[in-house]
Amino acid sequence: MWLHQFYYNLIYLLIILQCASTDDQLSPWKWVCEDGKCVKTMNDPKSKEPALCLEACKMFCNDNGLLWPKPTGQVELGNFLSKINVHNIKVEIDRHGRSDDLMDAAGRRFQNLVSIGIPSGTTPKASGKSVTIYLVNENPDMKEFSLDMDESYTIRASAVSNDKINATITGNNFFGVRNGLETLSQLFLFDDIRNHLVMVRDIYITDKPVYPYRGILLDTARNYITVDSIKATIDAMAAVKLNTFHWHITDSQSFPFVSQRRPNLTKYGAYSPSKVYSRSAMEEVVQFGLERGVRVLPEFDAPAHVGEGWQDTGLTVCFKAEPWASICVEPPCGQLNPVRDELYDVLADIYADMADVFNPDMFHMGGDEVSERCWNTSQEIQQFMIQNRWDLDKTSFLKLWNYFQTKAQDKAYKAFGRRLPLILWTSTLTDYTHIDNFLNKDDYIIQVWTTGVDPQIKGLLGKGYRLIMSNYDALYLDCGYGAWVGTGNNWCSPYIGWQKVYDNSPKAMAAQYQDQILGGEAALWSEQADSSTLDARLWPRAAALAERLWAEPAHGWAAAERRILHVRERLTRMGIKAESLEPEWCYQNEGYCY
Repeated sequence: MWLHQFYYNLIYLLIILQCASTDDQLSPWKWVCEDGKCVKTMNDPKSKEPALCLEACKMFCNDNGLLWPKPTGQVELGNFLSKINVHNIKVEIDRHGRSDDLMDAAGRRFQNLVSIGIPSGTTPKASGKSVTIYLVNENPDMKEFSLDMDESYTIRASAVSNDKINATITGNNFFGVRNGLETLSQLFLFDDIRNHLVMVRDIYITDKPVYPYRGILLDTARNYITVDSIKATIDAMAAVKLNTFHWHITDSQSFPFVSQRRPNLTKYGAYSPSKVYSRSAMEEVVQFGLERGVRVLPEFDAPAHVGEGWQDTGLTVCFKAEPWASICVEPPCGQLNPVRDELYDVLADIYADMADVFNPDMFHMGGDEVSERCWNTSQEIQQFMIQNRWDLDKTSFLKLWNYFQTKAQDKAYKAFGRRLPLILWTSTLTDYTHIDNFLNKDDYIIQVWTTGVDPQIKGLLGKGYRLIMSNYDALYLDCGYGAWVGTGNNWCSPYIGWQKVYDNSPKAMAAQYQDQILGGEAALWSEQADSSTLDARLWPRAAALAERLWAEPAHGWAAAERRILHVRERLTRMGIKAESLEPEWCYQNEGYCY
């Protein structure tokens, strides 16, 4: 124990010797690392004893410092902090290619992240070392997303003279280099005792994610979400290395996606002419995400969850049917009519519009909450089934659904110009007892929204299907609010705290099938959320998911609690109105709030 304390005392001494002398101190407080906790004490301005600021103490008082998500490889942060001249930080590209524009954008973002760590209204001293960051991109022509892309990186940094620090970030492509810049930005901090920007001087980090798919679903159809709010969400995702923005862009309530080939869908389906996503706006979001290593994955949910916008097409059944609760899960009801041949021409045009805008490496086809009762209200559909010698039972309606899915799949492949991976939600069609009769495991990825103990998980894995985990009991971030139909609380209550999100382990759910888990995704369905409430619904809970999917840590939430409080502070500096987890007193007084 005395060796452990001696080690931290030695680090403490080395850090504070690097900060500055005590004749220009600003804060009345200092912090001391004791038994892995930063202890707040009064700082006597007359004392000759050097002082350590709060974030400097946190940086060296635990194994992972202030890093989030925690790296999966080697982490060496040395023992020193050096004063940095905020006006003399340069980013240089070592190898050039097609991704140069992305590298430049990532470099600018890095410098902005460093600068926003300085409190508003504060002018730090313009003295200190210069920093040059060299970006080594081993494949500078690669700039496309894929499930097997390499997101790993290595960071090396050290002082090369009394007035200069060099850092080198190496990655196999832009995405790895970008992740390295994100990590390096977290190793700069503002010393509020001496009014100075400082950074960890000696750095060696190797890192890569455990899961290739790490996402957030945002529903922009139940309530419209502004483009600026979407971009802010993607910016926050990049800060914690989430890499997939799943855009649930249409539903039965509205159709804000501007379809150039079928403009009436938007004309009649949007809440208003101003509450739409134009092609230029969507392309802007896609580019914004690419520069931050975040793919924008479009979903066109079908054959259910359609309605507004389709009124004059004659291609839907049970739209706005009453009483709605006897037919669908929420108002308004509505499903596509799969027996109409012209439906598939419309789908082909929607898919082609989405291909033009998003050019995705995957496509989400929805398939959620299809109601046989809805289809059974249509005499036309009943007649079609009878002609095909199908009964009007559940088994036969699965055949009808498969008829739709097979034709829609063919249209999707043609629209996107290749057999890209397709994603479907878990449903009666994906039940593991018969899924292989309908959906090829090499074509489809299944996104699980039922509970984390659903036998379907092991059943689907046992048949070789790849899964994305969005089990609602841990990853539906709209849960725990008042009901919006009827009284009481909404259907998936109670509220899900960050602790449960953090402990939701895909590895534990998959057991021996972990290699078939692509990752996970937190979902925010927007029946009770819009741009005004978006940030607090997502953050910092989505950051808890980010570390689980990046690192799959062996420990639970308690070991991450002090670091996630800092993540929340970092997100608010970025302008994200993240929900507060604890009083700020707990952030400043570690070990007392338990």
